[in-house]
Amino acid sequence: MPELPPLKQLLFGDLWNEFATTRRVIERVPPDRLDWRPHPKSWPLGALATHLATLPLWLRGMVEGDDFDLATLPPGGQAIPSHDEILQRFDQEVGALRTAFDAMDDEALLRPWTLRRGEHTILTVPKGAILRQLGVSHIVHHRGQLSVYLRLLDVPVPNIYGPTADEPAPF
Repeated sequence: MPELPPLKQLLFGDLWNEFATTRRVIERVPPDRLDWRPHPKSWPLGALATHLATLPLWLRGMVEGDDFDLATLPPGGQAIPSHDEILQRFDQEVGALRTAFDAMDDEALLRPWTLRRGEHTILTVPKGAILRQLGVSHIVHHRGQLSVYLRLLDVPVPNIYGPTADEPAPF
């Protein structure tokens, strides 16, 4: 029977491709439309792009720690004011995450990770599960929102998992 690849590879073999795709979507954000929003209840474009740029920081916190207390969150963050700075921040956070992720062993993925608000425990799950759910799936969700924003602004949408009306698949 062939040897199985490491758990980290099985669970997150797609992680760096997801980040490369996310960067391609963020690159398309029009620098002069960062304040635009599709609906009054929606985030402004720049705030959504900023959130995507900083989500790797959240993943790094999950990799390096065993819990997170929502009560310690600072007040709502401000959008990064320029497109270039958003991309720089994304690259910085992905690089720091890669360093932390590369240092993590498979056993760490099985350790419990807890989300709480003060003394109230919201959930405790294996670290690998929370990285997938609140990490990768969260990024994919917001990247999907951002691709809709681009479509509404008539900005060409890059291929994500296959071709779009604007760009053929790379294969």
